[in-house]
Amino acid sequence: MGKHLLGAVATLIGLIIGAGVIGIPYVVAKSGFLIGAIHIIVIGIAITIINLYVGEIALRTPGKHQFTTYAEKYLGKWGKKAMLLALMVSIYGALAAYLIGEGISLSQVFGISPNIAMLLFFVVMAFFIFRGLNIIEGAEIYLNIFRFIVIGVVIVFAFLKIDFSNLTTINTSYFLFPYGVVFFAFLGAVAIPELKEELKANKKLLKKAILIGSIIPIVFYLLFAAVVVGVLGSGATEIATTGLADALGRPMMVLGDLFAIVSMATAFLVAGLALKWVYQFDYRMNRHIAFALTCFVPLLIAFAGVAGFTKILAVTGAVAGGVEGTLIVFMHRKARLQGKPEYSIKSRWWVNALLVIMFVGGIAYTFATL
Repeated sequence: MGKHLLGAVATLIGLIIGAGVIGIPYVVAKSGFLIGAIHIIVIGIAITIINLYVGEIALRTPGKHQFTTYAEKYLGKWGKKAMLLALMVSIYGALAAYLIGEGISLSQVFGISPNIAMLLFFVVMAFFIFRGLNIIEGAEIYLNIFRFIVIGVVIVFAFLKIDFSNLTTINTSYFLFPYGVVFFAFLGAVAIPELKEELKANKKLLKKAILIGSIIPIVFYLLFAAVVVGVLGSGATEIATTGLADALGRPMMVLGDLFAIVSMATAFLVAGLALKWVYQFDYRMNRHIAFALTCFVPLLIAFAGVAGFTKILAVTGAVAGGVEGTLIVFMHRKARLQGKPEYSIKSRWWVNALLVIMFVGGIAYTFATL
């Protein structure tokens, strides 16, 4: 795999695998592993298709743009407003979840208050976002190697303590429970326009980068959920790594928390910069206002305590992800009349219909069960 392709894959994986992965075992344990695995596979395939659609849209549209500009070009003013709303809910939900998750993980490692840990993390991330410093740019490959080595060690040790009877439990009353959190865990399409820029010397690699970067999380989520649920069963906690302490000991807990800390920090920085640039470049806002809107809204959400870690992930994934996915389906149909991209995905009506039904159904289910 070439260096540029590897870098693009690492960028996509780096944004996808964030707070969602450490929330998956809890919801999968509630429904039962087999039901959870169905969610991971089906949603993973759906999001892979959506990511390929976004890649084609980006290739068909000259210039460097964010989602809102694509939506306006292909769907009009209403599309831009709807996409902005979806992006704001998605990114704000993600940033708030990352703050809560980082507070819990850092407090376990360093023995300080979760709120203090959250504030310290916020100050560091806010500094980089204010300065527009993507400190992980160019280092995504090494960060992903580090993260997978760390979590690989945890998975190997956890595998030795799996009780396979924990993986056969099925709770049909929780059949749809994993939907929102799993959906959230796959959100990362906002990184794809950036992938186009990374691969501008060889845009033909974009399709391969999206496929690899979308499929690896499916496999990883299945493995991680199987191991954690296999060890903890119904005792799986909202933050998966916190529940591993009693089962595997503090060293493995620290390694698990280290994986969570790095995953959420990298995703926080990428998502935060993306939202700031939407405000700053697409909406021509003053950079200070763009920064304040990006950073302080999720901080207020996190400290307000209106919802816990899992609830934020579920609502954000189902609602924001559902709206975003539906808009992308319609954008792709319109964009197919534009330009000559390096790859093209056939827009089959029945595939699009199934995607829209799934996305809209997920939104309806989430509002019905709030």
